[in-house]
Amino acid sequence: MKRKIIKINADKCNGCGLCASACHEGAIGLTNGKAILLREDYCDGLGDCLPACPAGAITFEEREASGYVRSQSAPGFPIQMKLVTALSPRFAGAHLLIAADCCAHMYANFYTEFIRGRTVVIGCPKLDGTDYSVKLAEIISGGGIKSVTVARMEVPCCGGIEYAASEALRASGKSLLLSVVTFAADGKIKTNYEKSSLIFKFL
Repeated sequence: MKRKIIKINADKCNGCGLCASACHEGAIGLTNGKAILLREDYCDGLGDCLPACPAGAITFEEREASGYVRSQSAPGFPIQMKLVTALSPRFAGAHLLIAADCCAHMYANFYTEFIRGRTVVIGCPKLDGTDYSVKLAEIISGGGIKSVTVARMEVPCCGGIEYAASEALRASGKSLLLSVVTFAADGKIKTNYEKSSLIFKFL
């Protein structure tokens, strides 16, 4: 089939790897210090990698290519907490990341360090005005979740997303560690710690 797909100019590529980090599908990798398209069927043709490349080494071309197939490393959509279905098969055996909306915009390597390899749901306790704990408890109880990580900002309103995750773990009855990463307003990691869900059962 003929479709739009990325093209990487090896002569312009400086090997920084920013395109690989920006690619949500895992289609781009580095070989011998240069970015390459690892699998054309993982390229969705949306071009998240283009603005990430400081050298202008990536362009689009329309050519014969295999059909797009979502990679197993892709986080899956929708990701908004209010829109996800608790019993979605994408939560089966997943490492769950519960992230406040702002985190990805404040921390440059958020995808590489936190989303990659995890299934993500996002929300804002202040703007959404809803209790996430009920849906999160359903996700944790029904999906065979292997681990839970919360990414939040240091602002007080983000405490709601950490609280919801704690309540969800307690309600689920699962013995899982809750990892909490807090980002400061300057985009740096302020704290990174773990809570045992066993504590939650006896509060």
